[in-house]
Amino acid sequence: MNRALRGEYLAAMNLESWVLRAHPVAGTAAAPAASALRETGLDWPQLRERVAGCTRCALSATRTQTVFGVGNLQADWLIVGEAPGAEEDRQGEPFVGRAGQLLNSMLRAIGLSREQVFIANVLKCRPPGNRDPAPQEIAECLPYLERQIALIKPKIMLAVGRIASHALLQTDVPLGRLRQQVHAFGASRVPLVVTYHPAYLLRTPADKRKAWEDLKFARGVCARV
Repeated sequence: MNRALRGEYLAAMNLESWVLRAHPVAGTAAAPAASALRETGLDWPQLRERVAGCTRCALSATRTQTVFGVGNLQADWLIVGEAPGAEEDRQGEPFVGRAGQLLNSMLRAIGLSREQVFIANVLKCRPPGNRDPAPQEIAECLPYLERQIALIKPKIMLAVGRIASHALLQTDVPLGRLRQQVHAFGASRVPLVVTYHPAYLLRTPADKRKAWEDLKFARGVCARV
């Protein structure tokens, strides 16, 4: 990995540089999809059109626009957050602003660019006031993400944040206990690793070191797939 890029990430995370150590891969745990695929057979243009016109839940009445996702349609890495925020709702792209900049630095630290991965959210619409997504909203929206996963066929999924992790793994186990494990998502059992959301890391810099360990762990998992 380019040392300058790694240094940029470590500087953003306020961490010192150290030598990477090998990390054993934990055992996998099954995580079935939250709902049946309702978008089976749709290609990328059809899926994008379906998302743009979606009215399955009340969020369609308050959004500026849907946030479909962005990146490489054949990516090895799929990054999944919880839902768009105010700026994402305005721009139509996930992870922009300070949290997006930190995510970009995190990716560069493991040798990836934003353009190499695909970035999406569990929800395609912003909940008013950035409140937590409701269970019914997740149930209605998750099939869109499931279809994106089927089309991309990623080697690994990185769930960032408590809400995304709980929605994808159908659990309420604290995020700290989900870290440093290889979970599996859906019928295709895509390896899934959990870490902290960049917005949380901006508020809680003490946990940035843990996030760095998660990134190294995920990189090791991907290398073995």
